[in-house]
Amino acid sequence: MVAFATGCHGSASGSAGDPVLLALGDQTVLKSDFERHVAAVESRGGGATLTPEVRRALLEPYLEERILVLEARARGLTTRGDGEEKESESVHRLLNDAVLSRVSLSEGEVDSYCAQHAHDFDTPERIRLRQVLLPTPNEARDVVRRLKKDPKEFAMLAQTRSHGPEASTGGEMGVFKRGELPAELEKAAFGLAAGETSDVVPSPLGYHVLRVDERLSAQPAGLPECRDAARAEILRRKSDVGVREFVQGLLARAKVNYEAVTTARPS
Repeated sequence: MVAFATGCHGSASGSAGDPVLLALGDQTVLKSDFERHVAAVESRGGGATLTPEVRRALLEPYLEERILVLEARARGLTTRGDGEEKESESVHRLLNDAVLSRVSLSEGEVDSYCAQHAHDFDTPERIRLRQVLLPTPNEARDVVRRLKKDPKEFAMLAQTRSHGPEASTGGEMGVFKRGELPAELEKAAFGLAAGETSDVVPSPLGYHVLRVDERLSAQPAGLPECRDAARAEILRRKSDVGVREFVQGLLARAKVNYEAVTTARPS
């Protein structure tokens, strides 16, 4: 990356009061463009003025974003003054043509990835869960007592007593793996056998009575599932690396006037 010399503020595309911040060939970004970006960030944050440290932290991502727009302009995909949507479309076309369409993947890479990460695509143990959610512990204990007498009443009690959003479906919450439920519910639910009902489980939402309708065993991923997932993951990683290298290559050709953003902001 080549920085502007101090004397370059008098560029034909800038002025002493509004110097060029970024240049790629004859395409430029002015300091005032960055200041508008900063002002938009401040507005979204409630209008508070950003500190110098935050302004500096915004600069590199801004340069990476704008260098792609400058390259898109140089290739005739957009022009200065186009709106954000048009610029975004042009950058997407640029990256697709220059990077994404050139990403390749061999079957050997897929095989190697599956050999190393096969278990990443296994289906973990899951449970099919219902609940009755009550506002008081006494109401919850009453539901537990009734279910001990007749476990088949669970769906009816959920429909008539539960305050949960799934009450109308008999308390059916869906299928969950570990990590998808609140901690209080997960510990109780995964400790139940299929067809078993919990005691009262308190949480910040109220008092729960849980029932596991079905336990679904963990299943290892088959080779087709692994290969499909591996292709998608490898392509994503290669694409990310390709885009980063492309952006860094553009910035290496560009001229960046870091001094422009260390001078006083316009009033």
